[in-house]
Amino acid sequence: QFDPDNTGYISTEKFRSLLQRHGSELDPHKLEVLLALADSNSEGRICYQDFVNLMSNKRSNSFRQAILQGNRRLCSKALLEETGLSLSQRLIRHVAYETLPREIDRKWYYDSYTCCPPPWFMITITIVAFFLYNGVVLDRFVLQVSHPLYLKNALLYHPQLRAQAWRYLTYIFMHAGIEHLGLNVILQLLVGVPLEMVHGAARISFVYVAGVVAGSLAVSVADMRAPVVGSSGGVYALVSAHLANIVMNWSGMKCQFKLLRMAVALICMSFEFGRAVWLRFHPSAYPPCPHPSFMAHLGGVMVGITLGVIILRNYEQRLQDQTLWWIFLSIYVIFVLFAIFWNIFAYSLLDLKLPPPP
Repeated sequence: QFDPDNTGYISTEKFRSLLQRHGSELDPHKLEVLLALADSNSEGRICYQDFVNLMSNKRSNSFRQAILQGNRRLCSKALLEETGLSLSQRLIRHVAYETLPREIDRKWYYDSYTCCPPPWFMITITIVAFFLYNGVVLDRFVLQVSHPLYLKNALLYHPQLRAQAWRYLTYIFMHAGIEHLGLNVILQLLVGVPLEMVHGAARISFVYVAGVVAGSLAVSVADMRAPVVGSSGGVYALVSAHLANIVMNWSGMKCQFKLLRMAVALICMSFEFGRAVWLRFHPSAYPPCPHPSFMAHLGGVMVGITLGVIILRNYEQRLQDQTLWWIFLSIYVIFVLFAIFWNIFAYSLLDLKLPPPP
């Protein structure tokens, strides 16, 4: 009735007049939320899906909290027009524009972010896992795959030791060379920390760990004779999800130099992946010691462009209400179960000649 052209939008002026006309029929709290949406939308139009989400309580609690906190009311103009911001406020605004495609989401994030809790997951797993554990406990920061003893630790995945389930996760704590470690740490911090600041540790850690597990299981299915080291599965899951989210919401993403940033990220990922492929097929100086597989990278990418995209696309909304979320989660669970049975039965049925255990 109010959108005769079926565009999915009505003007904010029309929306406000409708609210004023029918406001007595609405819950007072929802009315405040809807008025806040009209005031904070700098695009001059209201999306029908936003209206449905608010009326179905998917986001009304968040907006209600912003309204009730007098000093944290949603700002009425675009964030880029805000002046006199402190360094921390400019950083939060920058993160909002780097990761969120819609102005209404950016405003809510900017007004509600308190840095409590901080992005502890990505920082912890980078500093503690990569540096403290490797350097202090193992007395080495990286593995040198040219050394015949590089497989002799309890962390990396080895096909002969696949029954030790912790290795499907702990292989991320070891890296094949300083360049392998360096690229993963750079991508993990530059991409993972801002994503965790916006989406929280629970969602980002899920994407990361899902990519890690998918990476090692992909190796156990598709490259059955090779070991695995490095956090590329988790890193590639985060980066590919972020890049796919930018591409899918290209017009809404207002991050500076987004094309250049995508190019740099893709170049770094391609360089590291190319290096992994070259290393896998390069003749080993010690034939009993095979080089690590590159299939973990591909497993991480697949998680990123499926589960990761759904998580990053639905800021502040419940994942259980998203049909695609359940579809991709079911596919992931089926793959994990298939890989588990593959590891139990396929190796003996195929009678593979595996490298000797370390």
